[in-house]
Amino acid sequence: MSSLAVRKAAPAAGATPGTAQGPPLRRRIALVPTLTLLLGAIYCLLPVAWVLIAATKSGSELFSTFTFLPGTGFADNLSDLNAYRDGIYWQWMGNSALYAGLGALLSTAVSAISGYALAIYRFRGREAVFNVLMAGVLMPPVILAIPQYLLMAKADLADSHWSVLLPLVLSPYGVYLARIYAAAAVPGDVVEAGRMDGASEWRIFTRIALPMMVPGLVTVFLFQFVAVWNNFLLPYIMLSDDEKFPITLGLFTLLEQGANTPALYTLVITGALLAVVPLIALFLVIQRFWSLDLLSGAVKS
Repeated sequence: MSSLAVRKAAPAAGATPGTAQGPPLRRRIALVPTLTLLLGAIYCLLPVAWVLIAATKSGSELFSTFTFLPGTGFADNLSDLNAYRDGIYWQWMGNSALYAGLGALLSTAVSAISGYALAIYRFRGREAVFNVLMAGVLMPPVILAIPQYLLMAKADLADSHWSVLLPLVLSPYGVYLARIYAAAAVPGDVVEAGRMDGASEWRIFTRIALPMMVPGLVTVFLFQFVAVWNNFLLPYIMLSDDEKFPITLGLFTLLEQGANTPALYTLVITGALLAVVPLIALFLVIQRFWSLDLLSGAVKS
């Protein structure tokens, strides 16, 4: 019995007696990514927490109370925001919903067709076309904004809803994601089987390939919706009628007026808080599509 106890207490071969073994060290190393993610979450959520708390403060409380101390003016802020210029804030929200919803839908449709064609079909110049589209991903939006405005002005579409919608239809990043997902989710054997059964190329795409690409297209739609909802530069250049402004540009005009009328700061903060709600709701609604299997409903090649 004593020799068994000695063997259990003996250190591992090559280890220094009295030193800590592997598991505690591995646990300490595993804490590093956890702490990094925690710091990243705090960095991202701290501004959201500030907006949430600041929206509850009245104009006097906003500049006189502790930053993260809730106030008592949220209901009044909502009432003032709703009454400002006969509720133009909600018109800005409706414009943003139109730009983001229709723009993301059209962009997703174009990305789906383009990505499927680039992934499935073999034709001369395919890689050249794809590389040109990828160059668009690297192009800063500020470089494209002025040429886009000149084109819209030439077509007599400046200061219209179409001047904001049309430049958003083609998303190079969306085409890239759609191509990658189509190549992974749509087996060539399934496409060939559809052709052998006499199905047209359009029918194969709409009835066979498109359902397989749904999870990837949901991601494209969400990315594009968020990008259009948060877009500021393009509407700022294209639009001059404030009744056509999206929520980002509308809140910017309120913020500029707040320099002379500090009471408008509470409206800007409350409006910014409400502007985040549709994005959260959209994410909660469509996140279930991401749980679908990559090759759901298909056979493996």
